[in-house]
Amino acid sequence: MLKRFLLSNPLRRLFFPWAGVLVLTAFAASAAHADSTLDRIHDRHKLVVGVILSGPPFGSLDPATQKPVGLNVDLAESLASHLGVALEMVPVQPSNRVQFLQQGKVDALIANMEVTKERADLLTYPPTPFEEIGGALITRKDSGIKSWNDLRGKPVCVSQGSNYAKPLADEYGAQVKAFRGQPESLLALRGNNCVAAVHVAPTLRLLAAKNPDWKDYTIPVSNDLIPSPSVIWVRKGETDTQHAFETIVEDWHRSGWLIDTERKNGMQPSQAVLDLHAKFKAQPA
Repeated sequence: MLKRFLLSNPLRRLFFPWAGVLVLTAFAASAAHADSTLDRIHDRHKLVVGVILSGPPFGSLDPATQKPVGLNVDLAESLASHLGVALEMVPVQPSNRVQFLQQGKVDALIANMEVTKERADLLTYPPTPFEEIGGALITRKDSGIKSWNDLRGKPVCVSQGSNYAKPLADEYGAQVKAFRGQPESLLALRGNNCVAAVHVAPTLRLLAAKNPDWKDYTIPVSNDLIPSPSVIWVRKGETDTQHAFETIVEDWHRSGWLIDTERKNGMQPSQAVLDLHAKFKAQPA
């Protein structure tokens, strides 16, 4: 409105010859301020990443050292290394991760957040995903649940802000119960507050296969719920940061580092990751 008022009328341009310069300068300063994260990272020589440490293979605390380990941690460390800066990791929850990023408490999120339209309306991300991840269903072996359709009318645990809540309710008629995070959701399942829980498939498959505390539980459905691109999130409009991270993600795929890192963390790379490796390997860096 102010720009149109000052620039559209010849008389105003006559009496305020500096108006256009001031408006354009203000708009340029605003744009520069909106995309200042990458400069700030380099100025302070530190990248601050919000990570979820809800369990292997994505993130947990090493019992021996109490240091964070897992895929999310390895990705954050590699981002900082590529940028030539130190790393600070901030634990986040599904219930607060978006707010932490929007409020500037972290520079980026590597927090088990797959792409949805609603999230993309609020934030932005490098276009190349580092994985494609869907949800798996875990339930007691004696629950009688054999398919997603068997959840109709039954209480199902998820994390707050989970992108699995909507399809569970809309497509399968489940009674969705949201908890602060994955640990609380799984605890509710073990306490019989839900008949099943739905979370990122690699975590639940590892839990059912490797953890003796979960020997009475199973993942009865082979197909994952809404497999979606898993990406690094940054604030809306921060194109410099987005482009810098995109170059790094492409390098992860091109070099095969991402495949090796996933396997090191007990994950089986998805077909999407294998295809991206082939794609970028065939392209010059």
